[in-house]
Amino acid sequence: MKRRGFLQAAAGTLAALPLAMPSLAAAQGSRVLRFVPQASLPGMDAVAGTQCVVRNAALLVWDTLYGVNARLEPQPQMCEGHAADAEFRTWTFRLRPGLKFHDGAPVLSRDVIASLKRWMVRDSMGQQIAARLVALEALDDRSFRFRLNRPFSKMLYALGKNNAPMALIMPERIARTDPFQQIGDFTGSGPMKFNRAEWVPDVRAVFEKFADYPVRPEAGEWLAGGKRMMFDRIEWIIMDPATAGTALQNGEIDWWEAPLPELVPLLKRNRNIAVDIADPLGNIGSLRMNHLQPPFNDVRVRRALLMALSQQDYMQAVVGENPDLWRPLPSFFTPGTAVYSEEGGDILKGPRDHAAAKQLLAEAGQLGARVTLLVAADMPIIRAEAQVTQALLTRLGFSVDTVATDGGTVAARRARKDPPGQGGWNIFHTWHAGADCVNPAPYAALDAGGDKAWVGWPNSPEVQARIADWYAAADLAAERKAMAALNRASFDHVTYAPTGFFQTYQAWRTSLSGVARAPFPVFWGVQKS
Repeated sequence: MKRRGFLQAAAGTLAALPLAMPSLAAAQGSRVLRFVPQASLPGMDAVAGTQCVVRNAALLVWDTLYGVNARLEPQPQMCEGHAADAEFRTWTFRLRPGLKFHDGAPVLSRDVIASLKRWMVRDSMGQQIAARLVALEALDDRSFRFRLNRPFSKMLYALGKNNAPMALIMPERIARTDPFQQIGDFTGSGPMKFNRAEWVPDVRAVFEKFADYPVRPEAGEWLAGGKRMMFDRIEWIIMDPATAGTALQNGEIDWWEAPLPELVPLLKRNRNIAVDIADPLGNIGSLRMNHLQPPFNDVRVRRALLMALSQQDYMQAVVGENPDLWRPLPSFFTPGTAVYSEEGGDILKGPRDHAAAKQLLAEAGQLGARVTLLVAADMPIIRAEAQVTQALLTRLGFSVDTVATDGGTVAARRARKDPPGQGGWNIFHTWHAGADCVNPAPYAALDAGGDKAWVGWPNSPEVQARIADWYAAADLAAERKAMAALNRASFDHVTYAPTGFFQTYQAWRTSLSGVARAPFPVFWGVQKS
């Protein structure tokens, strides 16, 4: 199956939704940045949800206590420092002086504590902390302390990691919001304020510089160091790919987060446009199944999909036929990293066996079962993968009900545990940044804790035990052993189906400087001549 064929297919249910195509004048002025994000912005809560586009926007508006650099090392951000006892059971932190929220109120320990308590409910690392928590207490307005009943050595990484749910610091009144409900007040602590009055979902979002943001003195790198904003205003403009490509060439926009691979050769021929790999750690494609509802509540059905799916089909649908942009991935983890393992991944290797997959479905009594496939049709990566899945499910004899809508609607529906016929679902597609998949710590999609797990709600005590082994590992050798066992357990349970490893491009006008390679758009440090 070739990408061109997928893109040319106009099959009704997977046709892209109509998108706003604003008419733009040339992007003028060095203090305004016009940016085309990967998808429309449906909300701003990167604690209650995990959508990358929401996380990317939230990073402009809220700050974190610590932040990882390009080596995934957590560095102080809102904190000026910390102290931990030898057993990592007591962690004491102190905030930097002069921190303010966008309404002018000072950032206090009580705001931090409320923010962390909300985050701990939703995040897998936060849940690890909550399971050990004796007390989280304010010592004064700038100091607070965790007291734990068991060691937790990865505290700084938990507070500074880059994937959602993130430990974003909000005013106490906002952080009291139910962690399963979206916040409605976007008063932030970060370098940019969200202009709610100009927010039009599916059209644009606007961010304005927060003049009282105290920039750290260090050079900025990913989420660490000084977040120096060189723009007074950042405009996110929603466009379909053809319109975005034309707008970038005409100078009507400055930066396009995710250009389609087939448009890249054209963009590279324009001397006023730079094109580069967006993130050196790449991405892992994901076919996510609902473990609560038939037919995928039966592991045999989940395994049948692994036996039949072709990662080559998925990856060529996503990035085209350039072999430099993708690779097969018989693993749940980022290739080339220190503890990468393919243990248990043989089911994704070798020729695909549709006959054996159908036999397994028959044994499970699920030949011809009805499957509801949710598709965020406004997101090209997801739309391409869904087309492959629709064809695969049909070939295996499933009756496929494809629900093509926008990303925000998919995000809301996938959170429901109802049967598919009552507003629930069976399958959706997403992808996970390679930076989030280097180990179990930030990897919410790998968690198999049942009701506390991410949407899909996989439940495997074996997977959870292997994750605990990794947390308890005393050295790199022990970590590698735990990771190998975890990879096997995850394939045995089929927590989700990895569809392959891929990299994507970003493109920007050469009038911009400072554009970084990262798992998210890094706006600080970027400037326009």
